[in-house]
Amino acid sequence: MNADNTYTSYTDFFKDKKFIQWQLMPDESLDTFWQNFIGQHPEQKKNIDKAITYLKRSGMNKSDLTKDEHIVLLERIQKTIRQEKKISHRKYFWYVAASTAAVVLITLAIGLFSPLSEQVTSRDKELIIGELLDNEDVQLITDEKAIMFQNDIEVTLKGEGSAEIVQANNETSKVQVARDKLNSLIVPYGKRSTLILADGSRVWLNSGSILEFPSQFSGKKREIRLASGEMYVEVADDKEKPFFVLTGNVNVKVYGTKFNISNYSGSAQSIVLIEGRVSLQLSDKKELFLKPNEQAIYSESGIFETQTVDASLFISWKEGYLSFDKTPMTEVLRQIGRYYNLSFNFENDMNLQKRTCTGKIYLSDNLDNVMTIIGLLSSTTYTRTDNKILITNKPA
Repeated sequence: MNADNTYTSYTDFFKDKKFIQWQLMPDESLDTFWQNFIGQHPEQKKNIDKAITYLKRSGMNKSDLTKDEHIVLLERIQKTIRQEKKISHRKYFWYVAASTAAVVLITLAIGLFSPLSEQVTSRDKELIIGELLDNEDVQLITDEKAIMFQNDIEVTLKGEGSAEIVQANNETSKVQVARDKLNSLIVPYGKRSTLILADGSRVWLNSGSILEFPSQFSGKKREIRLASGEMYVEVADDKEKPFFVLTGNVNVKVYGTKFNISNYSGSAQSIVLIEGRVSLQLSDKKELFLKPNEQAIYSESGIFETQTVDASLFISWKEGYLSFDKTPMTEVLRQIGRYYNLSFNFENDMNLQKRTCTGKIYLSDNLDNVMTIIGLLSSTTYTRTDNKILITNKPA
């Protein structure tokens, strides 16, 4: 074997079955083989070290995998590599996905960037067309003035009627906020922001959200309004002043808790309780109390439908990743579209809407990586030309 010709980059080791076996199922013979290899080809040590580091960072060689899981994983990797050997312009990165059967599968993802025109002329494939939209600014509206921010922001309300603003680029400023009127924080698609209320409660606002709030809470209750979008809230304890969230047709009364509310246009309102206790109130109806890991969905018939869920799936967005469990492709793309300010056309999806995704998608700055991972999880193919995105089905 001529290592100079076979291994031109650290990614070439990902195609070597013996190297993968060495990382997943090491034994004495494999250790001896690769130590001898390094001795014979010292110029490859840097590439080998880089490949091993990359796998460790990705969780590829976790020691808690069983032997059978390692075998399944190895076969999955080798199958993926064989399928993509015919395609040029390959780009490698790793992604960890956990199945509901607790079998951990780690997939080698290869970015495919074939000409868009070739895909469009393939009439035997359903497709979804997406478009990257222009970025908009985060807006803090106070006392009839709109203050614009190009980056995500963290707003901390101060007791003296002011707010400290810290942007994602660490630029800090201080602004005055209205004392006798509600203020609004508008977070467009493609952005996220955080708000620390006057009582110390912390609010994470997801893309496409509008929150109305006072500069300080007066009277016998604390009240904010989610006009649209999604937020995760950790409420500061104050037994003397109950905390309320108004959203659409639903009032949420909080009893010291952590919860997530989604109120996007075109989607059903939902509340997921992570910790503590909340009650949901509709006009002329009794309170409905939620337990931790329980979700309430406001149905078209005007009632709540509740179910037990894994609450972590609904709040992962604030940690920079999305978790899916047999989630329809259309819903996955809606969430990705909000995060990256993308508009998808589902009119021609047909069979694509029947596909689902299971696993974690880390929301990196590289949209191409994210879309390629979605393709792997949903058996679809992604291509991009400038601001246009095309997703086509990949027959089994």
